[in-house]
Amino acid sequence: MQTYVRDLLAGEGPSFSFEFFPPKSDEGERVLWRAIRELRPLQPTFVDVTYGAGGSTRDRTLRVVERIARETDIPVVAHLTCTGTSVDEVRAVLRSLGEAGIRNILALRGDPPGGASSPWEAHEEGFHHAEELVRLVHEEGDFCVGVGAFPELHPESADRDTDIGFFARKVSAGADFAITQFFFDPADYFRLASDVRDHGCEVPIIPGIMPVTNLSSIERMAELSGAAFPTDLGERLRAVADDPAKVRAIGVEVATELCRELLDGGAPGIHFYTLNRSTATREIYTNLHPGHA
Repeated sequence: MQTYVRDLLAGEGPSFSFEFFPPKSDEGERVLWRAIRELRPLQPTFVDVTYGAGGSTRDRTLRVVERIARETDIPVVAHLTCTGTSVDEVRAVLRSLGEAGIRNILALRGDPPGGASSPWEAHEEGFHHAEELVRLVHEEGDFCVGVGAFPELHPESADRDTDIGFFARKVSAGADFAITQFFFDPADYFRLASDVRDHGCEVPIIPGIMPVTNLSSIERMAELSGAAFPTDLGERLRAVADDPAKVRAIGVEVATELCRELLDGGAPGIHFYTLNRSTATREIYTNLHPGHA
C-alpha cells in the first residue's frame, strides 16, 4: 500500500517532487525512465504523472504510474481530469488505480482539448468542475486527493475572489493538498497562500516550478497557462538564444533563486515540472543542497 502524500507533507523539512508526462514513443519511454533513474537518488517525496486532455494518454498514464509503483519505492500520484471523460469512465480509472495500489490522485478539471483559445466544454455525462471530481474520488475509495492552484489566477476566472472561491470549494470537497501552476514571481505565490488562509483553507500548497531550458517552449506554455513571463528574463534569454547551454544556465539560476525565496518564505516544498528531463532539475536541487553528492 502506498504512503499518502498528505502524511508525507506533514513530515519534517520541505518536500521535493517531480512531474512527468506519459511518453508517446519507445524512445520517449527510454528518456522518461532515464530521468526517473537519475532523479531517484534525490529521494523525491513523490512523483506525479500527467493525464492527457480527453483521456488521450489515459492508458499510458496508468501504465507508467503502475510501473513506478511496482519497480520503485517512490510514492506516485496519478493525474485525473474531467476533460472529455464520463463519470463512468472516471470510476473505471479509479478502480484500476485502486487495484494497482495507487492511493494518491491529482484531481483536475483539465485543459481544453483544442488548446488555450478553445472554450472548455464538459462531457455530456461528465463533470463541469474539479470539486465534483474530488468528491467522486473520495466516494470511490480511500484516496489522498490533490488539486491545482493558480498564483496568477486561472485564465478563465473573472476575478481573484472568484478564483479563490473555487479553490475553497475544492478544499471543502476534500482536497488534501494542492500544487500550483508554474509562475515566476514569488509574490504571486505568497499572495495566493495568504488569500486561501483567509478563506479558512489550511491545506499545504506546493509551488510548481518550470525551469527555463528553451525560450520558445516556455513562452508557449506560459501563454496556455496564463502565467506572466518576465520581460527582463526574456531579454536575458534572447541575448544568448543561440547558445543552449547559456540559456539553460540562466534558467537554472533564475529557478534556484525563486526556489530559495519560496522555501525561505515558508512554502512546504517545491514541485518541479521536469518535462521528462533530469539535468536542470538536478542542478537546481544541488544548488539548494550544496552538500548533496
